[in-house]
Amino acid sequence: MPKALAILGMAIAVLMLVMFGLDVLVGIPFGQSAGVVTDVGFLIAAALLGYMSWHTLREIL
Repeated sequence: MPKALAILGMAIAVLMLVMFGLDVLVGIPFGQSAGVVTDVGFLIAAALLGYMSWHTLREIL
């Protein structure tokens, strides 16, 4: 179960990176309605989530 949660965390981090990265670069899917600062904050959060999930998976294996 912990292994699946770590992999799920990495998948969610990648999804967040794609969504908010596209929003910063081209304005899709949110049309920059929330603002660039919010997008950058979510990009940082996604990077941290991805790192923590990867690190946890390495400890489990």
